[in-house]
Amino acid sequence: MALITLLTDFGLQDEYVGVMKGVIAGIHDKAQTVDISHQINPQDVVHGAFILAASFAYFPPGSIHVAVVDPGVGSKRRVLAVETAGHRFLAPDNGLLERVLADQTEACIVSVEHRRYFLPAVSQTFHGRDIFAPVAAHMARGVPLQALGPAIDRQRLVTGIVPRCRFSSKRTIEGVVVAIDRFGNLLTNIDTAALAELQHRFPAAAITVTVAERCICGIAATYQDTAAGMPLAILGSRGLLEISVNCGSAHQHLGANKNEAVRLSASV
Repeated sequence: MALITLLTDFGLQDEYVGVMKGVIAGIHDKAQTVDISHQINPQDVVHGAFILAASFAYFPPGSIHVAVVDPGVGSKRRVLAVETAGHRFLAPDNGLLERVLADQTEACIVSVEHRRYFLPAVSQTFHGRDIFAPVAAHMARGVPLQALGPAIDRQRLVTGIVPRCRFSSKRTIEGVVVAIDRFGNLLTNIDTAALAELQHRFPAAAITVTVAERCICGIAATYQDTAAGMPLAILGSRGLLEISVNCGSAHQHLGANKNEAVRLSASV
């Protein structure tokens, strides 16, 4: 029995998530669904891409991951079904799978077009219910990707939506804040590989992190390395640099928001 995960920007106030689960159950009553999150910022494809990439590998191989952050719903944007890293994904072709695919050299990708796997009536505003949920249920029942539509070369996918960190000099990594969690931690796009490369180049150098005109010295091993109420930089559980405040909110304390520039430097 395949497990189906759901990640959306729908929230929980309205019926959207529950209806998607109802559609899945109506097609495959033994399907198991798990919510990754429904609190992705509205229409925030970048936020969804980072959370999806950080989550999927913790589910059993063969799981089907349905990701619906879809500001282009009802337009001519494609719906993708992807198999890679032992998992399957359904998402709009809008960059939502960009982080998942970035580390994968092999992937089977199709454009979901065969309407017999959709609900009979497809609205222009709720493809989560009318396309994504029923297709996921059919996949869980054994329908292969190849039955859903034509294959697509990954070079034709929408890319460049998710920002990547970069070395602006041998000593400096430039990145941005890509999300803010409920604790007020600032999630950045600077990953462990980039930090490791900087430390390899300058093993004896002190590392400083600059965000919102504040400079933070060093990378903390734990929150307790810093006094309560003080900001710190730490490698979070997602393998990304986070800016936090011990027992507080970095978002409030620093006045930093999404897309805020972050600079990681190796001092002389």
